[in-house]
Amino acid sequence: MLDHKELQWLQKIAKAVAAQFGDGCEVVIHDLAQGSPEHSIVAIENGQVTGRKPGDGPSQVVLEQMRNADAVPEDHLGYLTRTPDGRVLRSSTVYIPDENGKISAIFSINYDISSMVVAEKALRELITSRDEVPREPEQIPQNVNDLLDELIFRSVELVGKPVALMNKDDKVRALQFLNESGALLITKSSDKISKYFGISKYTLYSYLDLKTGGESTND
Repeated sequence: MLDHKELQWLQKIAKAVAAQFGDGCEVVIHDLAQGSPEHSIVAIENGQVTGRKPGDGPSQVVLEQMRNADAVPEDHLGYLTRTPDGRVLRSSTVYIPDENGKISAIFSINYDISSMVVAEKALRELITSRDEVPREPEQIPQNVNDLLDELIFRSVELVGKPVALMNKDDKVRALQFLNESGALLITKSSDKISKYFGISKYTLYSYLDLKTGGESTND
């Protein structure tokens, strides 16, 4: 957990970055050692960019790091994300280790580039081929329930067919994606996921064990 001096230092940096780039630049500090993924944000500047505030929950990148707490990830810099209302952000994520080398905090910058994207799109339509498909930015949710909905949607999109047409292997694949994305760290997420995929909680966890420790067969 961040101590008072560490948090103060990170807040000073956050204020400086936000002041440098203006109201469209959100800077977020997540404390990963406080125990609750639903409330990882301990400080935020220009929270109006994503509509979040201290005490709110994480984005997918934070959930993934909390799930892989012993990993030593590389900083994720200059990638695209999006807000629930469709604005596009250029984001950077810096992982902060404690004295034992374990990631204890995340320092994130989300800069609203929506107006630039509009201008870039107008130019791209003039100079690029119709065959080029732009990459969809990752969404930054306002709360963990929205994040869980987004991850479930992406798991179905990954499989490429609606739940009603999924066989056992399809569901195992979707559930493995949710597990690796950190979705099961969200409180009561297993209830919602089980209901969505039409399986019991016991089956949910047995499917995950099957994926990681055994061989899957079609039912």
